Amino acid sequence: MNNALVAELKHEATNTRKILERVPADQYAWKPHEKSMDLKRIAVHLADLPVWVNRVLEIDDLDFAALKYDPAPVNDTKEMLELFDKRIAEAAEMLTNATDEKLREKWVLRRGDHIIAEMPRAVAIRNLYMNHSIHHRGQLSVYLRLLDVPVPGMYGPSADER
Repeated sequence: MNNALVAELKHEATNTRKILERVPADQYAWKPHEKSMDLKRIAVHLADLPVWVNRVLEIDDLDFAALKYDPAPVNDTKEMLELFDKRIAEAAEMLTNATDEKLREKWVLRRGDHIIAEMPRAVAIRNLYMNHSIHHRGQLSVYLRLLDVPVPGMYGPSADER
């Protein structure tokens, strides 16, 4: 199982890196709506998301009530890409070393006593990292479009690459 997950992780990482490379640091404070994250926050969140692979593989039970999230200090797009590259390398290494037995084990996401989800670790990695990052990558592509920054293609050429 881990070979398939590592291959998918690396494939999606290539696409994610392409979009992170386009994030203009001079627009970090911009957001499309008052309820939206600003550009820097969504981009740094996307760059940091591979840490979820490690969380799923290292602990049996993640409690949002006890989790303190401090976004990584990033000052420019170069630092954001360095963070992403580091997180992907760590995630790929951990996933490469994960056994099928480990990936089948139950993993729990909770907020205090409230169980949000129980699933095999492999499913948690796909949902909480891969699907989550694809979701935010889509949001980021809209941010870039609204800022008139050329959007890279993810699964073929974008309208900016024809």
